[in-house]
Amino acid sequence: MPAGFHEVRLPLRLALGATGGPSRRTDIVALSNGGEARNARFAEARRRYDVGTGLRGVEDLYELVAFFEARQGELYGFRFRDPIDHSSAPLGQPVTALDQAIGIGDATRRLFQLVKTYGDAGSATVRRIDKPVEGSVRIAVADEELPSEHFTVDHATGQVTLAAEATPEAGAAVTAGYEFDVPVRFDTDRIEVNLAAFRAGSVPTVPLKEIRP
Repeated sequence: MPAGFHEVRLPLRLALGATGGPSRRTDIVALSNGGEARNARFAEARRRYDVGTGLRGVEDLYELVAFFEARQGELYGFRFRDPIDHSSAPLGQPVTALDQAIGIGDATRRLFQLVKTYGDAGSATVRRIDKPVEGSVRIAVADEELPSEHFTVDHATGQVTLAAEATPEAGAAVTAGYEFDVPVRFDTDRIEVNLAAFRAGSVPTVPLKEIRP
């Protein structure tokens, strides 16, 4: 990350109550014939969250402030577990090595980037996965899962390197299954805490913004 990234995850109990999700930006111009011209400003969605809604008590509030201080506000990025979208498999289903297509072999290529495809009959988008969870990645070549000793994973970039003996043949599909975190930073340099209001049910707003490596 340009300004630094800490390979630590926001505590799960704070993330599970967070609100938010993907955000896009579209320019829309109304035409004289009543139609519209639409143009996407972002090639991929950027995710935004508010972790203030995940606070359940003063202990959570203290832990969030401590985590905020350790990241020095907006300065350092960190890992965040999206409560809904954190796996290569659909929500509630187990991860398998066949979940996501990540490339096609050519008899020499051994480096592959983890990605996740979202799509239906109308269209599809491909999301790069940069922060897989350590120990969760499974890889298959031509529908045959590889032993873990036949590949290595860079958990800071999402790149998978296959061993020489596992080099995919030309045309062989390479697939992957994994859990992952979202790289984010605090989207504020200030957390305002009113303990009386917090105990009365009013939680602070603590926005997070997805960042790119």
